[in-house]
Amino acid sequence: MTATRSPGGSVFLVEDEVMIRMMVADMLEELGYRVAAEAGEIGEAMKLAQSAEFDLAILDVNVNGKVISPVADLIKARNRPFIFATGYGSSGLPEEYRDRPALQKPFPIETLAKAIDTVLASHAA
Repeated sequence: MTATRSPGGSVFLVEDEVMIRMMVADMLEELGYRVAAEAGEIGEAMKLAQSAEFDLAILDVNVNGKVISPVADLIKARNRPFIFATGYGSSGLPEEYRDRPALQKPFPIETLAKAIDTVLASHAA
């Protein structure tokens, strides 16, 4: 664990593939984070993005064929940091969010840890 990682940090996880969501949740827990909320479809994700308490969100770009932008908009409005996860590379990101960090699926735990550290450090600045 690095000094920049806040102990007990919580994550909102949006991923439509159950096995991938479980794998990412396990990686987050191994890194010392708690999954505060998770969703596998856009409607549920939108509700949770407005009401759940979390320090950071990890958002699958394509959730059951729907783009994640409405959820990202809600999280941005709450001034919470987020990371995209995509199998399509940065070109698959919604155009208005191409400047945001993105993890290329599949990603190892070390890449996830680095992305979280970077996003939380830049958000705190």
